[in-house]
Amino acid sequence: MTELDIAEVAQRAGLPASTLRFYEEKGLIAPTGRRGLRRQYDPGVLERLALIALGRTAGFSLDEIARMFAPDGRPRIDRRMLTDKAEELDRRIRELGALRDSLRHAAACPAPSHLQCPTFRRLLAEATASGRRVPGR
Repeated sequence: MTELDIAEVAQRAGLPASTLRFYEEKGLIAPTGRRGLRRQYDPGVLERLALIALGRTAGFSLDEIARMFAPDGRPRIDRRMLTDKAEELDRRIRELGALRDSLRHAAACPAPSHLQCPTFRRLLAEATASGRRVPGR
C-alpha cells in the first residue's frame, strides 16, 4: 500500500489535521516524509490512531498512551495499567449510577419541596460534607 498524505489520514481517521500534527508533536505518530509541503504517513498509522482513540475513550492521558508503544511503534500495553483503568471505570460507573438514581428520585419525589424530602436532604449533606465528592464528579 502506498503512503497516505495528511489529508487522507485525517479523513479516514475522522480527525482534523491539527490533531495529527499535535499527536506528532507528542511523539504518538510520525510521518514517513513529505510530498511537497504535505506530510506523508505509512498506512499503519490508521491502526495506531485507532489505538490512541481507544485509549482516549477509556480515559488514558496522551502521556499514558505514549507509554503504550515501544520505540519501534509497536504496541507495548501494560496489562496492570489496563486493569487499574478498568477498576477506575467501575468506580465511575457506580458513582454515575448513584447520581442517575438521585436525579430520578428528585424528579419524581412527591414531597412538596425537595428540601422537605429526607432522601434529597441526605444527598445535599453528602455533597457538602467536608472532603467528600459529589457523586459523578
